[in-house]
Amino acid sequence: MSKSIEVNDLNVYYGDFLAVEGVSLYVEPRSVTAFIGPSGCGKSTFLRTLNRMHEVIPGGRVEGQVLIDGTDLYGANIDPVLVRRQVGMVFQRPNPFPTMSIKENVLAGVRLNNKRISKSDADALVEQSLRGANLWNEVKDRLDKPGAGLSGGQQQRLCIARAIAVSPEVILMDEPCSALDPISTYAIEELIGELKNDYTVVIVTHNMQQASRVSDKTAFFNIAGTGKPGNLIEYDDTSTIFTTPSVQATEDYVSGRFG
Repeated sequence: MSKSIEVNDLNVYYGDFLAVEGVSLYVEPRSVTAFIGPSGCGKSTFLRTLNRMHEVIPGGRVEGQVLIDGTDLYGANIDPVLVRRQVGMVFQRPNPFPTMSIKENVLAGVRLNNKRISKSDADALVEQSLRGANLWNEVKDRLDKPGAGLSGGQQQRLCIARAIAVSPEVILMDEPCSALDPISTYAIEELIGELKNDYTVVIVTHNMQQASRVSDKTAFFNIAGTGKPGNLIEYDDTSTIFTTPSVQATEDYVSGRFG
């Protein structure tokens, strides 16, 4: 189910503005990769190219390749909607649909993809997805209550359940804990560790400790100055990035000397 990601010489544009330049990297299946770096260095923009979400912003386009298990997401006959089903996304702020129940939230992506699903299959999928997001025991007695009534940390796990309900191969997370308290953050981090048994997970985080705790590999992005494109400076095993990075800028960033 889980797939590799291979990026070759990717440039990301918004109109004429080059936002991210010349990124190449390979992400193993069933692993967690963290993107770190100062604000504005293109890590969230780059993350969004991995499921073509950046295209929803006018002028968003790429040059280069993003291959998932060898298939180029930007190939001629590729449907971006199918890409976003294959590559799920969890955002910075939990965004359950406010008018929908917990159960309806989990099924939202499945229904959006026009899948006809029987009640028994739907019930099974809801339970399986909520269990997968470590939320089932907390909500199983109130599945018909609004998703917006949950705590922030529960809402974020509901969004993860919604993402995994459509059976993606890759899950992208853009700072999934930045709006959460430490206990909820710990719950999400534990969950990320479990998700990599089934999925390839890529996470953007500003929290160095989080990157070192949850990820197998870390990519450090930086920017030479305002108006310049973001670049991938160094990409290696997380332990290497945090103990013996090969680039001085990486060492300065992870040790807190800048950023």
